[in-house]
Amino acid sequence: MRSNRLAPAGAVIAVGLALVAGCSSKKSSSTAATTSAGTAASPSASTSTAASSASTAPTSASTGGGGGGLIGVDYPRADTDFWNSYISYVPKMASALGATVKTTNSQNDVQKLIANVQALLGEGAKAIVMAPQDTAAIAPTLSDLAGKKIPVVTIDTRPDAGSVYMVVRADNRAYGAKACKFLGDAMQGKGAVVMLEGGLDSINGRDRTEAFNDCMKTTYPNIKVYGEPSNWDGAKAASQLQTALTQDKSIRGVYMESSFGLAGTLQVLKQDNLTAKAGDPAHVFIVSNDGIPEELKDIRAGLIDATVSQPADLFAKYGLFYAQAALAGKTFQPGPTDHQSTIIQVRAGLLEDELSAPLVTKDNVDDKTLWGNNAG
Repeated sequence: MRSNRLAPAGAVIAVGLALVAGCSSKKSSSTAATTSAGTAASPSASTSTAASSASTAPTSASTGGGGGGLIGVDYPRADTDFWNSYISYVPKMASALGATVKTTNSQNDVQKLIANVQALLGEGAKAIVMAPQDTAAIAPTLSDLAGKKIPVVTIDTRPDAGSVYMVVRADNRAYGAKACKFLGDAMQGKGAVVMLEGGLDSINGRDRTEAFNDCMKTTYPNIKVYGEPSNWDGAKAASQLQTALTQDKSIRGVYMESSFGLAGTLQVLKQDNLTAKAGDPAHVFIVSNDGIPEELKDIRAGLIDATVSQPADLFAKYGLFYAQAALAGKTFQPGPTDHQSTIIQVRAGLLEDELSAPLVTKDNVDDKTLWGNNAG
């Protein structure tokens, strides 16, 4: 196996991308305890109501006064189905947990995130929940917050440097490995596959890409991998896929590192008459990543074959849960939790709660525990 980059075709494919949203879950606490920095405060509880916003200005998202203090939540973006689902879950989880939150949206811009954090502190936030898309550039802000004794919980992404109270994400290397295993077996270890990569300035993009490549090299050395730097951009991914399909007729697999490429991938395959269903020798196997309702619908329809379901609902729930725990002065240690996950120590001063993210296929797509089946 070798990873290849294809020269772009002359024409750029314009693609319309569809957006979807989500909902659900309940209160819980972790059984692990001991290591992590936090600011102690009274853990008084109160019921709150909430609302989300796409604005960069802080928006009040509750009328309650509990949960140990005001929590500032920055939404990283609102241009993908997954993150729109996360945004819809935050106010519901805030209400369920009795948390008072204010929200901003950094719109995939680390400078806006930095400014939003300062605005949230100005509004009185005592803890910050964020999902930095550039996991290197956020380090100085984390250092500043640590100096101010403001606990930080990061969602979905892990900072490249610095410490936070807790990282809430899933094992992103497992995402890439699961996609590799499914495609490698389905393709019987031969042919070529296109990997539409996420941003390599993000730990998630790097983890998924490296794990997929490592698995292919080790387990399926006769499959050629075209790694395309799509950078979480659906239109770019569609153009790259079109180029790859034009130049290599042996392509029989596509791995999208996020659902950003879903609509464009399906449109390109339709244009190229490559929509044969599973079981047909001409079938192109597709694995996505997110678990949004649209992906589950497409699995049922036979349009794609699998996705890795990363839990938008639990990201919202446990982001707020750990922010409240920090304000209450609680600490955690590596080990199993009471919500079917494992806390690991990534490095000194950095713990990560790795939530479950199952591979979804036609065999388990109707599982009622999948958040994508409960969204709406």
